[in-house]
Amino acid sequence: MPRRIATLLTSGLLLLGLLFAGLLVRVPYAQMSPGPTVNTLGEHNGVPVLDIKGTDTFDATGHLNMTTVRVTGVNYRMSIADAMRGWLSSRAGVVPYENLYPDDRTADEVDQENAEEFSRSQESAKAVALRELGYDLEQETIVASVVRGSPAEGELRAGDVILEVDGEKIEEPSQVAEAVTRNEADEKVVFTVRRPAGNAEDAEDAAAEAEEGDVTEEDVADDEVLDITLTTAAAEDDGRAIVGIQAGTAFVFPFEIDIELADVGGPSAGLMFALGIIDKLSPEDLTGGTFVAGTGTIAEDGRVGPIGGVLMKTIAAHDKGAEYFLTPEANCRSLRSGAPDGLTLVEVGTLDDALEALEHIRDDNPDALRTCERD
Repeated sequence: MPRRIATLLTSGLLLLGLLFAGLLVRVPYAQMSPGPTVNTLGEHNGVPVLDIKGTDTFDATGHLNMTTVRVTGVNYRMSIADAMRGWLSSRAGVVPYENLYPDDRTADEVDQENAEEFSRSQESAKAVALRELGYDLEQETIVASVVRGSPAEGELRAGDVILEVDGEKIEEPSQVAEAVTRNEADEKVVFTVRRPAGNAEDAEDAAAEAEEGDVTEEDVADDEVLDITLTTAAAEDDGRAIVGIQAGTAFVFPFEIDIELADVGGPSAGLMFALGIIDKLSPEDLTGGTFVAGTGTIAEDGRVGPIGGVLMKTIAAHDKGAEYFLTPEANCRSLRSGAPDGLTLVEVGTLDDALEALEHIRDDNPDALRTCERD
């Protein structure tokens, strides 16, 4: 065989081998891309995103869109070719697989953590918004989580309000552990709790009983006060008495605020939920009819925290038609390049910063905005 033909044949086989390797060999990466963006002032799948009952609300003409990132699933294994396409694309991000699905947690645990963060962000958003509007909010001690395999599993539920432990009135979470540890391991301890009617597990049980005729609709709608007796266990590290719960706090709101948004996890919509609630409860139209999107966690003191996947979120917002994007100040540096043209990135560090920015936007005074610097 002539040398030239042999060389071409060898090169072709090598190229074919590389092509198959690119398609078949898997690499430990995952992909992020722009996800759905939803107006907190409007509806999603025909249901109001913010459903407020028990007080007056006001119509809003603009947009305050929360943004999301779409990620590849836990069972997706990226090929070399897919990774190369992602790295070269301006509309996708390739990240180590373990960033999204850590080795020390199952996919269900990751989903549960995201759901819990989303729930906590909703509560923080409600509290921050109502305090901004002048409401004084009380707090109560609740069961924040229940440890699997512990004495409390199947007895106490996350969201139960802890009223007393062994007859002692509970006013803050630290009192729960103090009351339990007065006992020895394998002794009885009595929790008096108020179980909200909205508790997911309880609601399912009550609905089933209602169908069987065991309870009335009024019974289903009421909270229930229960005395629950648990047998303490011994902590592995020091043998102290425990029941296997983490106590936390929850706000008592003066009226009902439901955030209806399924299939979303994580804490990054907190800022936009808070702004949406304020807009719904204020006669002032915060955006003046402008399309504003954004992201950021919200702390109980109003601080706005950074989030992941911010570039993908700016692309999602721009695609939807947003003119301004409220950006956590800690994320601004990462957006110096790559963010879409035509979208003004407004830097915010607190809820007050965001409200001030919206004032400039509705007054048509963009020069007064504090924006993220771009290269």
